[in-house]
Amino acid sequence: MYGLPMIDIAVIVGYFAVVIGIGVWSSRRVKNQEDYFLAGRRFGKFVQTFAAFGQGTSSDTAVGVTTTTYSNGASGIWSSLLYLFATPMYWLIAPWMRRLRVLTLGDFFAERYGSKRMAGVYAIIGSVGMMAFMALGFSAMTKTIGGIIPKPISEFTSVDREAYQLAYDDSVRTKGLNPENLLTLEQFKLREELETTPDTQLTAVERAQLAVLLNRAPAIQVNYMSEQMIIWVVCLVVLVYAVMGGLEAAFLTDTLQGFFILILSVMLIPFGWHALNQQYGASGIRGAMGVVHERLPESFFEVFGSPLSIDFTWYYILALMAMATLTVMIQPNQLVATASARDEKAARYGFTYGSFLKRICTVFWGYFGLMAIVLYSGRVTDPDLVWGFAARNLLGPLNLGLLGLMIACLMAALMSTVDALMLTSSALLTHNVYMPLAPNRRPGHYVFVGKLFGAGIVIGGAWIALQFDTILQIMKFIWEMNVMLAPAFWLGMKWRVANRIGAWTSIIFGAALFLILPIALPMVMPSLRTVPFLLKTTNPAPISRTYKAGEADVEVRQRQVTAWEALHADGHAITERPEELKVGQAFEVEYALPKKAVFWTQGIKEDATGIQSGRGAISLELVALDAMGIKLERNAYALNETIRILIRTFLPFLIMIAVSMLTPGDPKSLLDRFYAKMRTVVQTNREEDERELALSLENVDRHADMVLFPSSNWEFYRPTKEDAYGFLACIGGAVGVVLLMMVMVQFGG
Repeated sequence: MYGLPMIDIAVIVGYFAVVIGIGVWSSRRVKNQEDYFLAGRRFGKFVQTFAAFGQGTSSDTAVGVTTTTYSNGASGIWSSLLYLFATPMYWLIAPWMRRLRVLTLGDFFAERYGSKRMAGVYAIIGSVGMMAFMALGFSAMTKTIGGIIPKPISEFTSVDREAYQLAYDDSVRTKGLNPENLLTLEQFKLREELETTPDTQLTAVERAQLAVLLNRAPAIQVNYMSEQMIIWVVCLVVLVYAVMGGLEAAFLTDTLQGFFILILSVMLIPFGWHALNQQYGASGIRGAMGVVHERLPESFFEVFGSPLSIDFTWYYILALMAMATLTVMIQPNQLVATASARDEKAARYGFTYGSFLKRICTVFWGYFGLMAIVLYSGRVTDPDLVWGFAARNLLGPLNLGLLGLMIACLMAALMSTVDALMLTSSALLTHNVYMPLAPNRRPGHYVFVGKLFGAGIVIGGAWIALQFDTILQIMKFIWEMNVMLAPAFWLGMKWRVANRIGAWTSIIFGAALFLILPIALPMVMPSLRTVPFLLKTTNPAPISRTYKAGEADVEVRQRQVTAWEALHADGHAITERPEELKVGQAFEVEYALPKKAVFWTQGIKEDATGIQSGRGAISLELVALDAMGIKLERNAYALNETIRILIRTFLPFLIMIAVSMLTPGDPKSLLDRFYAKMRTVVQTNREEDERELALSLENVDRHADMVLFPSSNWEFYRPTKEDAYGFLACIGGAVGVVLLMMVMVQFGG
């Protein structure tokens, strides 16, 4: 059924039954908005840990890390590990978020700046971002599950054959792909027949044919279940349990799903070790990883500065870390992940532990990616399909339900994120958009409206996933959109001078300069895309590295020698004959880095007539710098990207600071009430916390002794021992994750 044995189907159905049951049970405990959107703020450290882990880990995370590692080697792990050194900040920030005592992060803008309109604008921006995050997860999950359940060509229907032929024709004629890199329908059928034939029964000619065909990709992959069907099934399950039960159902299932994600993170590794040992005659874990080191070039094991991903320089990583630290807490779901805790300790420990759990799993995903290169290089040409292909190849033959468990894990990873994002968005739209327009309704009415918004958000995310192929570019703009909101959050949290005018100015300026104009200008004036001045590219010098030759290097060099000898068979050599290598010999490799567009986010493309044009959005900040005489084409691409990120991160802060200092401040009474609340530690007992807060609001200077600089306008509080020691421990934990990555990557070498 659907290309899966019944035992795998039973595992998937059983998992769905459990999470729906949790939703039904949780729905009986929902009495008001706080119950529905924040689960009554009654969760402790354990549930909070897996809630933070689950909402931060979607189906695209494990698959994405494996994909980038499969393509780039160990340095590809940084694609998901860039938030690592921002993680210690969570230890300090999580208690602040819980101390806000608000239902949504939109409420922060309403309370701090006295502006319900600003809260509404934030709610709309945040909800669009959450839908885009969902869409990315839906897309990644469907592609991976599709890799697990491909339909063999022997079972193609006439519709399948017609769709395949159309895709092949479109790839060759419209997209201009080389037909020698694609499989025709007849070649696809031949490859399947040869792959299913025992090696001992193949002739030498058939083995040669199979070797050639394995290096060609199918025009499309036809699956038993369509992408639309997979997405809508998962969408329906999320709607049933999360819309019914609210955040309690979401976080309880996140706890269950967190264990599933942990299983997903390590499940394939022992089977990968076994496959490597069986294929190459090694034994044990060290033997399997020894094979990986023997079969891959040394450059694949460089964690920092690998020539395969040279753009991940130390300064580029630092710039991304700075942006991540300032923007990650502006994401609406981060408030939900902390505000649902029963107190500050639960929020702090749960959020930090859950985030570190994801970082550790990231290392395991990348570790498997290295093994996958050796196991499937030449067999899987699309890196996005590696995880699904590996799952089918390693787990399917056992017929123990493990393939069904893997699919359940992938769906769990997605659903644990989608449910949190859905409830976050529905809370924003209900509380910060609908309630101001329709006030004074009964609590049940707002819960019902929240459910409608939640259903619409999930359906919208699924629809986006089905409509767009470039979700990643949409995500990039959504991610950088938070930069325009960061000054209003951080300065509002810690600087009494920050005011409503400054906040609006930084938001509007950031939106115009970094989001609206970069997209709108090329649309209004398409000729901008072909202006020679704007078509500048970087001109990177080649880089040289010296490595110790492994078996893979020897084989590659031998193929180069053979090709050289065939080309110069007449004895008239044009180039020097490549030197043959021996295992262990030192040799030098020169890497010619690609030229990249300076100003266009999607690079420069050339049409059939040879006319070049910029693609994507235009980076106006870099255009301005170049017009000032700074020759950006002389820089490395990573340096230009670093400059762009730093401008986008810090310019809105400078604008808000300047405007706030030059304009009248917000009412003192508004500021005093907000900061009196932020100085009042959250109590575990709800009634006691309300009494403490009431006392602070009556006497706003009650906890003035907490302020580190009492004669200034800065609201920094004296750190406790728990603050200081925990922060240092988190820094040690971040360093430990890097050391774990380096040890695992180098193990067996």
